Amino acid sequence: MQIVRTIGWVLLLFSLLAFSFFNWKPVEVQIWSNLVLETKLPALVIISFLLGLVPMWLVHRASKWRAQRRINALEAATTRLTTPAAAPAPAPAQMPTAETPASDLPPEPVNPVDPEPSKPA
Repeated sequence: MQIVRTIGWVLLLFSLLAFSFFNWKPVEVQIWSNLVLETKLPALVIISFLLGLVPMWLVHRASKWRAQRRINALEAATTRLTTPAAAPAPAPAQMPTAETPASDLPPEPVNPVDPEPSKPA
């Protein structure tokens, strides 16, 4: 694609040079009733071309930049949503206090290895 763009710019430059060579004539441009600008025709054509091209090129670059920023933001948000988040730390177990009833909780074993207390025989 880069070669096609380069060929296009070379053809445009060559045609501008050929036009300039064959039309090197002074032209009077009346800006106001008492202000007259005398310039060569190729300069007038080049300035007119740039006055039309540059603003549209700037609008194109700005919209391309804005679209690229939005795409990057959306990609980052998608990446954040698809990556697994770290598991939250479990909340510490609440010990029953005097205010909370402990009737539904089983009693804590004295020996965690052997939870059943040995009964004397």
